[in-house]
Amino acid sequence: MTNDLFSLSGKTALVTGTSRGLGQYMGRALARAGADLVITSRDKATLADFQKEIESLGRQALSLELDVRDYNSIQKAIADAVAHCGKIDILVNNAGCNRRKPALDVTWADWNTVLETNLRGTFFVAQAVARHMIPRHYGRIINIGSVTSVFGYAGLGPYCASRGGTKQITMSLADDWGPHGITVNCLAPGWFKTAQNAVLYENKEWVEYLVDRIPLRRPGQPTDLEGAIVFLASDASEYISGQTLLVDGGISTGATRALPKENRK
Repeated sequence: MTNDLFSLSGKTALVTGTSRGLGQYMGRALARAGADLVITSRDKATLADFQKEIESLGRQALSLELDVRDYNSIQKAIADAVAHCGKIDILVNNAGCNRRKPALDVTWADWNTVLETNLRGTFFVAQAVARHMIPRHYGRIINIGSVTSVFGYAGLGPYCASRGGTKQITMSLADDWGPHGITVNCLAPGWFKTAQNAVLYENKEWVEYLVDRIPLRRPGQPTDLEGAIVFLASDASEYISGQTLLVDGGISTGATRALPKENRK
């Protein structure tokens, strides 16, 4: 095995939701592996600094406005990306949102916002990109899920539904598009501190409880996703499709509270 298996030189990657957070870390990792980037946000102006950063790495970067809840916005953004870059080799479906509420407080609008962004948006962005990948008989589609793709948590009803659906869509699309040389996988982070959940990490007792449930004894750091995203985007994973790769420090092994410290060996 050589490092060439993980090289993305000559590839173009489109990463949705790159105005902040994990989307930027994953985009940065792809660029460092050699990929040129198409970066998107609902507000194109928020991408200016990140575009400059990617270009400083010696890669090309194109910023586009994209609202994944808007079908016409999806079609225009993908068409503009292909027209400018000539192709899309890699799609990272990262755009997402959450409404953290007890189930009895979830509104119709809350449900629609989360599901339309995380689930419907993921599907239709993948569909639009696949239309261009299929004639080339090549593509890497990476849908960003969550540990909630396989677990359920109180206060996250719509989010868990959307992420569970992301896992299922991933398997369906892998079967649909595999004959065309396209792999479709789901990258599922565990507990990472992001703008969406930062308030939770202000509670020291909650953080201690969380860490006690993670075998590696810490929440995820954004850089923990870099190897996984490059792997799934590269030729190293060419025979892997329809899979959900959990990057969660081991919490999905059971999510049970550890023994008290004085009883650990």
